Amino acid sequence: MISISLVVLLGLAVFIALRFTYLRFTHALLCVLFGFYLSETAAAPEVRRFISIVMATVFGVS
Repeated sequence: MISISLVVLLGLAVFIALRFTYLRFTHALLCVLFGFYLSETAAAPEVRRFISIVMATVFGVS
């Protein structure tokens, strides 16, 4: 399961990308909106499972 700390970490990554790279606010907003709409589709459980597998593999977190 994705925890609130992962959401904060991803939010921080977006903030850093906005601040120090050429990511524009509109691009970040589109990514956020895409995430909200993706979470309401039938693909959402598979995306969550994939993220959990990646987190467990990379960080040893279950």
